[in-house]
Amino acid sequence: MPNSSHYAVWAPLPEDVRLRLNGEVHAMTKDEDNWWTAAVKPQAGDRYGFKLFDGSSWSKTLPDPRSQHQPDGVHELSQWEDPSFTWSDEDWTGRILPASVLYELHVGTFSPDGTFEGVVEKLSYLRTLGVTALELMPVQPFGGNRNWGYDGVLWHAVHAGYGGPQGLKKLVDAAHRAGIAVYLDVVYNHFGPDGNYNGQFGPYTSGGSTGWGDVVNINGHDSDEVRTYILDAARQWFSEFHIDGLRLDAVHSLDDRGAYSILEQLSMVASEITATTGVPRSLIAESDLNDPRLVSSREAGGFGLNAQWVDDIHHALHALVSGETHGYFSDFGSVTTLAKTLEEVFEHSGGLSTFRGRSHGRPVRRDVIPASRFVTYTTTHDQTGNRAMGDRPSMNLTPEQQVLKAAIIYCSPYTPMLFMGEEFGATTPFAFFCSHTDPELNRLTSEGRKREFARMGWDPAEIPSPELESTFLASKLNWEFSAEQQRIFEAYTQLLRLRKELGFSQSDLLNLEVDHGDSWLSMANGEGRLVANFSTEPVEVPFGGRLIYSFTAPQVTATTTTLPAWSFAILER
Repeated sequence: MPNSSHYAVWAPLPEDVRLRLNGEVHAMTKDEDNWWTAAVKPQAGDRYGFKLFDGSSWSKTLPDPRSQHQPDGVHELSQWEDPSFTWSDEDWTGRILPASVLYELHVGTFSPDGTFEGVVEKLSYLRTLGVTALELMPVQPFGGNRNWGYDGVLWHAVHAGYGGPQGLKKLVDAAHRAGIAVYLDVVYNHFGPDGNYNGQFGPYTSGGSTGWGDVVNINGHDSDEVRTYILDAARQWFSEFHIDGLRLDAVHSLDDRGAYSILEQLSMVASEITATTGVPRSLIAESDLNDPRLVSSREAGGFGLNAQWVDDIHHALHALVSGETHGYFSDFGSVTTLAKTLEEVFEHSGGLSTFRGRSHGRPVRRDVIPASRFVTYTTTHDQTGNRAMGDRPSMNLTPEQQVLKAAIIYCSPYTPMLFMGEEFGATTPFAFFCSHTDPELNRLTSEGRKREFARMGWDPAEIPSPELESTFLASKLNWEFSAEQQRIFEAYTQLLRLRKELGFSQSDLLNLEVDHGDSWLSMANGEGRLVANFSTEPVEVPFGGRLIYSFTAPQVTATTTTLPAWSFAILER
């Protein structure tokens, strides 16, 4: 890690460390905290790395664990980046999470060229749609050129193929000028398998497995520096890159047993930078624990995060509309279950989860925790890409069913998130893909995935091979809309506009009114009431009044509404 005066690296494991800089080798000295330094002043564009001596031999030159740029990939030299940038977002005051509309996207497949610049070119489109915040899937470097991003190995750097650190700053600057916040999805629970050399420097992991990689060392010996590595990465994104928020991947996989949780420490970093800049910084957790303590205040014994993803509402809605009730959808699939999740956030709030075979979750204090702290969605990268074929809901559902699901999400008081392409019913898949530099690792990844889905009854020959470039290219969005897709896009735009105009995002959970029958549901919120039919036959619901919007042609009277199959109506409350 270079600073303004010298090069340094934390390396408690090797007996000796040397700096290789622009083809020359320099000796380094170690201090009592196991930081090695070289009295060489960094210059912008310097190419450098470190050679480690383990007592018997020297390693090849390794990239800096705190590298900010890897122009030639994760196995090659790091490049020192001048942190300065000519920002034009001085008028940006930020966006608080409540009332935000998030849009999750993968940089490599969102646009034809798969770069940050490709996202910049779509900012006007996203603003027209009603999006107020981008959530970028991980942009940290990984082995190869194609990856979802959850195999990142250098947590302070930006993937060169997307445009590197300068490209990310240009995107953030342009987004802020367009009135759109930018969130980064970051992975602090494991390192990727390709190009991870950090363990040769120090104990960045502690043994054991998360299922994706070794457990990150945030509790064991020398874990203070590993925690600092994470906290400094977050501080860098907020301060140097003007990032508005972080989505923390799978926090339930963190071995987080300290008196001060790493999540609480991250919350303190976000609060500190919010206070010093006046621009709000937010943290969103992904967790399958159904534990509202994540979003409870630190004063109340919680971790102080701003929001968490809510899979239970997704599962309830997906299972009800699609009819899929296998695996973790097994406890879902009825209107009653959907109504419960809309009212209480979690289906599993301390009761039995048949999928897990045990009690699961904890109730949400609806009188204490605002609805905005729970992020809801009709699908995500996981819920699409972790299917055998990477097929989107829009590839299996009618336009009416797609828009019905969107209406449920956008008329609820929770913070909504779209997954790229759903707003026009994309017909391209979003499959799992990677391009590890080790052919054997590619083979094992492909075979393991096909073996997993074969146990579920899929023909392995039909499952896309993740290492093939064709799998990646097939996952790119097609921006040429059919007439049907244009109609879906207009419906999404209208729903997001009404969400704002009717105050659907303003009501707290105590003011939310949910009623239902066997096949219908009513949700009164803000100044509107949504009525929905989840069946293949028309249904009459006992609510009427003035019709504000519908995707179909319901029959509305003063006291009742007759809804066609798989349809909804928004009524004046």
